[in-house]
Amino acid sequence: MAAKQEDQEHHGVELDQDQFCCSVCLDLLKEPVTIYCGHSYCRCCIEGCWDQEEEKGEFSCPQCRETFIPRPVLRRNNMLAEVVRTLKRTSTKADSPPQACSGPADVPCDFCSGTGRTKATMSCLTCLASYCAAHLEPHYCVPVLKKHQLVSATVPLQEKMCSEHNKLMEFYCETDEQLVCSMCTLEEHELHKFVSVSALKDKTKKNLDSTQKKIQEEVQQREKELQELKRAEENVKSCAQTSLTDCDQIFAQLISSMQKRRSEVKQLVSAQEKTAVCQSEELKLQLEEEISRLRRRDAQLEELSHTDDHIYVMQFLSTSCDFPEFTPAAAPLRSFRDVTDCVSELRDNLEAVLKETWPRISTTVSYVDFSLPPAPNSREEFLRYHRPLTLDVTSNYPYLHLIHDNLRLRPSPSSYSAHPDRFTKFPQVLCREGLSERCYWELEWHARTLSAAVAYKDTDRTSDESQFGRNDKSWSLECTAGSYLFRHNNVEEKVSGPPSCRIGVYLDYKAGALSFYHVNDPMVLIHKVLTTFTQPLHPGIGLNYEWYDVGVFAQLVKLW
Repeated sequence: MAAKQEDQEHHGVELDQDQFCCSVCLDLLKEPVTIYCGHSYCRCCIEGCWDQEEEKGEFSCPQCRETFIPRPVLRRNNMLAEVVRTLKRTSTKADSPPQACSGPADVPCDFCSGTGRTKATMSCLTCLASYCAAHLEPHYCVPVLKKHQLVSATVPLQEKMCSEHNKLMEFYCETDEQLVCSMCTLEEHELHKFVSVSALKDKTKKNLDSTQKKIQEEVQQREKELQELKRAEENVKSCAQTSLTDCDQIFAQLISSMQKRRSEVKQLVSAQEKTAVCQSEELKLQLEEEISRLRRRDAQLEELSHTDDHIYVMQFLSTSCDFPEFTPAAAPLRSFRDVTDCVSELRDNLEAVLKETWPRISTTVSYVDFSLPPAPNSREEFLRYHRPLTLDVTSNYPYLHLIHDNLRLRPSPSSYSAHPDRFTKFPQVLCREGLSERCYWELEWHARTLSAAVAYKDTDRTSDESQFGRNDKSWSLECTAGSYLFRHNNVEEKVSGPPSCRIGVYLDYKAGALSFYHVNDPMVLIHKVLTTFTQPLHPGIGLNYEWYDVGVFAQLVKLW
């Protein structure tokens, strides 16, 4: 008998392992089943394939594609299972020498002695012990042991034991959502609802598959985001290099222009200096000639003063004493201080322009931030960026009253008192909160026109340009029953989109993006503008109505 068994085992070693592999998972058959066409599979593999074909109502063999209607009932192929078990045992003996435990995650064999205990390959839930390949052999040979339930030795059995009763946790308490042993079901969990772990096998497998599928989808999404991030990184490197080159050229042009103007000023001053020097030389010659002539006349008069011939003196004076009026060749020159003042004024003007422009340049450069999450797509993702907002009672138009915790505004014949921050020309209002991050809010309205807007705190409040979108400090989407109009800095742009009584506004401050949506699932983009913001933005609401209109209102939708 022993010789026969040895011969069978020897024959089992010579079996081709590939003949007993599942064509779905490409591994040795686990709980093998044979379907009507004669092909064999792991039960879980073929059930997984047929679960995907459930909607079609037609089930096929993954190998020969033969179809079956209705879904076949699967039964375990006991003979094939025994062959696979023998093949596993003999293959393990031949190909897998005992391995010593190498780390804390390895489960040691409970029957190996000595310090270098062998790593266990299987755990028996009946014996409550873990075995290496050598000590597991009786479970494949002894008939009574063959009925024991074996599982892979992934964690120590002690972790599967109830700490209070030291028994295997074979049940799941659905009331407390925890694993319990048979003693627990009779004591503290007596009145609870529980099921055996084996009964939850299929459900656990489905949950595991579902979780694995979600993880795989997350991995694919993260890989996609990683590729997009890599592309964005390459793009920003390329754009940064291009921008540096362009800025170098622009600054070089500015420097060249300033150097050219400096050279022209120097040439003008030098030329004017040369002209003035020439004029001065001419004047000097004229003055020197006049001085010489006057000195000669003075010498003649000196000589006459010593003569006593008065008749001759009178004759000389009557004919030669007329002094011609001397006129300078040019008027006195102006100081070059005026030139210095003009150049100083140019410098001051340039400094003012730089001071005004630099914040925009700095803000535009600094908005690139790879730590920001991707832009939202669904309304659920947009709602992650909502925050509490309230309308500012000091800014609203005098005849627009705020109600419902300063979330809704409606026309009223009574007037608010004057305030420096109040809009006086148009029925509109700002929120108290200034936004400089990502933020999403929604507006509901019933009026002739709604203005969904954002504006800087110092926007105009009193002039004809104070209406949202009529100046360079506010952006506005005007909504009517059948059309939309975007306005900024008094420049208007007609945009198309489905009519909506609820408008969603999404601000990505750092990216300089302002978007308006028709609130729906999925969200419908009405208009998006890309710019550079230099101050915190306050959400705003504007209305257009007549006093006889009924039910006019606009409000911030409470999303928090």
